[in-house]
Amino acid sequence: MSDALRTRLAANLASFERIPAHRPDLRQASVAVCVLPGPIAASGTVLAGTGETLLITRRARGLRQHAGQWALPGGRRDAGESAEGAALRELQEETGVDLPASAVLGMLDDYVTRSGYVITPVVVWGGDAADRSADLQGSPGEVARIFQVPIADLDVEPDLLRIPESDAPVIRLPLLGGHVHAPTAAIIYQFCQAGLHGRAARVAHLDAPVRLWR
Repeated sequence: MSDALRTRLAANLASFERIPAHRPDLRQASVAVCVLPGPIAASGTVLAGTGETLLITRRARGLRQHAGQWALPGGRRDAGESAEGAALRELQEETGVDLPASAVLGMLDDYVTRSGYVITPVVVWGGDAADRSADLQGSPGEVARIFQVPIADLDVEPDLLRIPESDAPVIRLPLLGGHVHAPTAAIIYQFCQAGLHGRAARVAHLDAPVRLWR
């Protein structure tokens, strides 16, 4: 199943016409949508199930921005750094999963956040790391815990809520007894639609709850 999934993801993402956000006035960031073919046993890691999973982190409580939120591994790009390079670097720094450039399967649409970032999601295949039984080690200052969440649990219809503060629908997905919101929920939803199913679903218009706007 893992080889078939990698082939399907690569093919679907190759045909996906991503929409970039040309906003040089905003801070540029990358996140890694890291697909693993099975659980990695490691100290401090919550294994949420078996089968193909995505790596999702819980941000540390002491961070100045977005403390305690669910997030994909990622962060701000360095000067001159590519979107793919930043995603792989942040993945290694935040989770310990060190992957080569050949692990990149493709990219999704840019997502502009309320907090002033342009996020470029980079889909990467973490199978090589899993085969080596690599330990997942979160950066103590940035990551509280690392979760491997079965893709099947995330490939669901999202809740689209209405709030008085925005004309756009607010997206949320179920996650470990609670919910994950945009931008992470929007990116995961597009990954499932475009990567798994070959559907060109767009998510740039989907919003987050007001409490997450800063």
